[in-house]
Amino acid sequence: MKQTVVTPILGALLAVSAAGARAGEPTVITLTQTACQFLEPEGGTDHGFASTSARECTAINRETGAARLAAAKVLTLKAGDYIFRITNRDVPYDLGFWLRGDGLAGRVRLPSVSGGGLSPGATRDYAVTLKPGNYRYSCPLNPTPDYRLTVTE
Repeated sequence: MKQTVVTPILGALLAVSAAGARAGEPTVITLTQTACQFLEPEGGTDHGFASTSARECTAINRETGAARLAAAKVLTLKAGDYIFRITNRDVPYDLGFWLRGDGLAGRVRLPSVSGGGLSPGATRDYAVTLKPGNYRYSCPLNPTPDYRLTVTE
């Protein structure tokens, strides 16, 4: 299985190719959550937000989310099989992950994957076969911006 770890060094690029993965094996995309954000699409920058509840993240992202999202890097992948490996680095409550098509039409025609149960320090895998199109990913339990993902042929 090919694993792609999107670290702060690679965070600025956020363009990942499935080329080189062995046939039939998914590519692993590693993403890290801290309070109110994913690190990798924001260039690896930890904004140091403190949160003990989803309500606090909602308020933080109401003030800062639009600007951060405008500067965030779009994750670009080729169509195929993926495992999104999500880690709750240090948020003091359970988190989750939600990847879905962008907009109402995208939600209807594109695959989706979601789940919760990411306690502090935990990592969980979410497997999905991505089709070409535009997606959003976020954490509704640790309200983050809706980061962008583009899948090409």
